[in-house]
Amino acid sequence: MEATAAPRVQALADAGVPHLPAQYIQPPDLRADPSGRPAAAVAASIPVVDLSATASAADAVRRACADWGAFHVVNHGVPPALLDEMRGAGLAFFRAPMAEKLRFGCDRAKGAAAEGYGSRMLANDDSVLDWRDYFDHHTLPESRRDPARWPDFVPGYRDTVVRYSNSMKGLAQSLLRIISEGLNLPPSYMEEAVGEPYQNITISYYSPCPQPDLALGLQSHSDFGAITLLIQDDVGGLEVLKDRTWIPVPPLSDGILVILSDQTEASSYDHTSSVCSFCYLFHWMDGGCEKRVHANFSREFPPVIPVI
Repeated sequence: MEATAAPRVQALADAGVPHLPAQYIQPPDLRADPSGRPAAAVAASIPVVDLSATASAADAVRRACADWGAFHVVNHGVPPALLDEMRGAGLAFFRAPMAEKLRFGCDRAKGAAAEGYGSRMLANDDSVLDWRDYFDHHTLPESRRDPARWPDFVPGYRDTVVRYSNSMKGLAQSLLRIISEGLNLPPSYMEEAVGEPYQNITISYYSPCPQPDLALGLQSHSDFGAITLLIQDDVGGLEVLKDRTWIPVPPLSDGILVILSDQTEASSYDHTSSVCSFCYLFHWMDGGCEKRVHANFSREFPPVIPVI
């Protein structure tokens, strides 16, 4: 159980709090301001790479890595039905009674990245909190994978997470080979540099926010590791930081967002850029691909984020 935890964000939203609690209010310089976005940022569009176009995929990925550090992939080999199953499993968990969810609460005594249901990942209790809840699964290597720690009250949940984990592992390895080829390196170069796959799958849930202009769902940051693979629902709100400007990343049906993380950037030296992404209710920054999410008055279903 998450020790001395702040109330779950979902519980606050369900209670209808009229004002944002002080611990969720971001400093003015970190808040999202979509109205002040330059016209060029509104017009910019993150690259989309068709992985079935084998003759051109490596070059397209190389350009996307160099220019953006993030891109959507389509025809990626992960069944759309599995993506829908994963979204559905996560939504079923967060719609369950709080008592059921708390049975799988994080044990913060084990560190900020403890597996399970939680509301804060930052170790510093004095930090401004994200307006989100999440469930973090430890999935790879398989020695870390213990489905008994995952919800048992959603039919098929554990099997879905395992199948999703395995599919995302295969896609990540394929992408690392394509990135290597795009840099005129041996296909196995990035995989060997990264080493044994290490994967977490985080399902984030973003509840309605009473004052979304003051909050972030996830604070700006880049991800540790090699690659982040992210699926969205149809609500949107995700942004990536490019040339010091936040660029919206609209959801792409059946697409998967690929984000270079810190380890990939270091392994590829100066060949690629690292990006930061941001969704309206969350904010991530610095290093790797920066990303964030804006707060929203309506429910925003979580991206599902496997990190390898």
